[in-house]
Amino acid sequence: MARVDQLKLTSTERQARYFSEEFKRKKVEEIEKRVSTIAEVCRQYAVSATSVYKWIYRYSVMRKKGVKMVVESASDTTKIESLKRHIAELEQLLGQKQFEVEFLEKQMQKASEQYGIDFKKKRSGQHSSGSGSIEKPTDTK
Repeated sequence: MARVDQLKLTSTERQARYFSEEFKRKKVEEIEKRVSTIAEVCRQYAVSATSVYKWIYRYSVMRKKGVKMVVESASDTTKIESLKRHIAELEQLLGQKQFEVEFLEKQMQKASEQYGIDFKKKRSGQHSSGSGSIEKPTDTK
């Protein structure tokens, strides 16, 4: 195996190099375990990033299993967890409100049957604009 100082060549004396499969597998494993990064491997062994990505494509255990790596910051994770908790609280409140609505509808139905009065709104009438002027009654004496 060549040492790092031996790998640094000038552009005119470019030499063909060969890395063993064992070496490539070891470097891919280090990258997967986050012991080193792709940039560090490229810098340390004077290898192009394209070559390292080819090694990863060929020797990665994660890729063969079909595992995708999701990278997110800790703040994103805490924000997502907070939003999930908030959604769960809102779903619980919605369920309670739905229960109340069904209870009140049942009470209106029973009262309607008992007293013979229709408590439901009639939808065929005119809707109030809600912003009309109010006329004051005039005194006619």
